[in-house]
Amino acid sequence: MENLKNKTVIITGAASGIGKATAELFAQKGANVIISDIDESEGIVTTKNIVASGGKVTFIKTDVSIPEDMEALVNFAIKTYGKLDVAVNNAGIGGELNPLADMSIEGWHKVININLNSLFYGMKYQIRAMLKNGGGSIINISSILGSVGFAGSSGYASAKHGVIGLTQTAALEYSSQNIRINAVGPGFIDTPLLDSLDTEMKKQLVALHPIGRLGKSEEVAELIYWLASDKSSFATGSYYPIDGGYLAR
Repeated sequence: MENLKNKTVIITGAASGIGKATAELFAQKGANVIISDIDESEGIVTTKNIVASGGKVTFIKTDVSIPEDMEALVNFAIKTYGKLDVAVNNAGIGGELNPLADMSIEGWHKVININLNSLFYGMKYQIRAMLKNGGGSIINISSILGSVGFAGSSGYASAKHGVIGLTQTAALEYSSQNIRINAVGPGFIDTPLLDSLDTEMKKQLVALHPIGRLGKSEEVAELIYWLASDKSSFATGSYYPIDGGYLAR
């Protein structure tokens, strides 16, 4: 699976940002890519662009917070290509920014459901499919905030910490059955999730990274690709930060 040619891949949250860059890279490497997102219009644009570049990709509108949508996504992969080799559980939101005592109950539930529960829903069906074809690789997108806190983001940080625990536990349960499961922890990446921030706030975020800049989606995609390929055949149950030195401070 070094170059993923003709391997079937699911990527959630792939209409933009890290998911989009990952879909582009995987399609370039010859995979049969199925991308999903809640944003149908941008998902279709991404699909058309990848197809125009010669890639094989299909878009399925998916709400990752709904278990039935995640099951349907896996079923589509099986029906279309007969198997599932790789899953990248990337969809997520920044969530409500407030001190814990001021965070709304609705805001808490929303970020936990989209950023954590959705990965449980996804892996529940992805693992079942992979067991039938003898193995696979699952990459869950956590965050640097999966290992440290961040004031104002209690819901986000809690969900991303949970992603690592979920990844490690699932890896213990299924690695002996040739399903490798790992987590990636991006630092602050220059994606549409940061578009709402003003220039001064972005400068403050840049200053948190010793490398002196925000990350690029394409850089994270390369790490995800490595974890999906056989080049990482001994890697499972691990958490891989890619953060410009953020966690080394």
